[in-house]
Amino acid sequence: MTSFLTNLVAFIALISILVAVHEYGHYIVGRWCGMKVLRFSIGFGKPIWTHKGGKDQTEYCVSAIPLGGYVKFLDSREGTVGAEDEGRAFDQRPIPARIAVLLAGPAFNFLFAILAYWVLMAGGVMIITPAVGVVLPGSYADKAGLEFGDKILSVGDVGVSQWEATLVAILGEMVDDGRVPLTLESSDGRRRVATLDVGGDKTRLTEPGVLFDGLGFVPWQPPAVIAELPDDGAALSSGLAIGDRITSIAGVTIKNFDDLRTAVLPRAGQEVSIEYVRDGRAASVELRIGERVVDGEATGYLGVGWTTEGADAYYQRIVYTPLESLNAAVQRTWMSTVFTVKMLGRMVTGDVSIKNISGPINIAQIAGESAERGWQYFVGILAVISISLGVLNLFPVPVLDGGQIVYQVIEALKGAPMTERAQILGQQVGILALLLLMSFAFYNDISRLFA
Repeated sequence: MTSFLTNLVAFIALISILVAVHEYGHYIVGRWCGMKVLRFSIGFGKPIWTHKGGKDQTEYCVSAIPLGGYVKFLDSREGTVGAEDEGRAFDQRPIPARIAVLLAGPAFNFLFAILAYWVLMAGGVMIITPAVGVVLPGSYADKAGLEFGDKILSVGDVGVSQWEATLVAILGEMVDDGRVPLTLESSDGRRRVATLDVGGDKTRLTEPGVLFDGLGFVPWQPPAVIAELPDDGAALSSGLAIGDRITSIAGVTIKNFDDLRTAVLPRAGQEVSIEYVRDGRAASVELRIGERVVDGEATGYLGVGWTTEGADAYYQRIVYTPLESLNAAVQRTWMSTVFTVKMLGRMVTGDVSIKNISGPINIAQIAGESAERGWQYFVGILAVISISLGVLNLFPVPVLDGGQIVYQVIEALKGAPMTERAQILGQQVGILALLLLMSFAFYNDISRLFA
């Protein structure tokens, strides 16, 4: 579990990077369009670092509250514009230029996601073929006839080869009518069609972390079948044998070797009950978990090994040329953007759970966990949240870029700006909508903490 400090530092880094990207889009396009920039701030509130530079002496700031940022343009509605700056205020520039500036923030978020995915894919990627792992008896997956090792070739009419696209397709099919048609290939090469039918349970299954447990299967990973029993392990003298599949340790369900490692590492020296399956029959054994010291820290050691025999068919390394990786990055960004828009729309209609709305607490936890796992994971999270930030800012809410674009379109159609009263009313409605959204987000964050 990540520490509070790790979460905090990772969260500040994530927000600062994404806000800088978003606001830089507004800033640079504003300059290209001949506007005068008064201030570029990362964060809100009192500046803790300030620098002035450029011919306009723009004030660059890092402010105390790292939850956003802004670019302040010269604007005749906020004060007198000097003769030397006449025509350079935001509201004095042509409407297409203003719309370009407002669109630039979200556009830079999407461009950043493309760049992030390009970096991650440039050296090639190792993927696990989307396939079915352990299937829970009586579950939707079991009723549909899914079996361990089944490769998922397509979801509905969409061919899939990676888990991200598979999840997007499964959720897309499920929220439509509660049915998910799958084309499968069994371990012996036989192809067949199966349908997951969740009926009216579809909204619950869209809650965070519920999908696979709710459907009743986990993504394929090497099962926890013992292939080796080293001489220095506690398992050797316990009665466990090569070929046994471990199903639980100390009451913790074990579906694969990752689960096994997670269960064993914190239990050094503990007496535990291990349940396993041998030749189709369940059994159990009591033993004391061994201990090994790694980097000065005592960790649990069971002494079982696994084999990659038969697993190679589920792993695939994709090597891209620079152009191919760029194309793949664009496609992945587009897919994630469409998926985000669709899921947000489904939240409005009630087909997708609003528990998916995350606030700063959950984002901080995700950022901290990804940072601990390595820079690749952190960059991947940056890309995902950057896409979400770009989509949300295009919503036609007055305090967001999308709402300001609506104002500009109305001005173009009317031939005159909206009245001050109408703009104030719009801002009040926008602030109310954002407060409501933030309330949902904080409620969901707190609920997850105490779940």
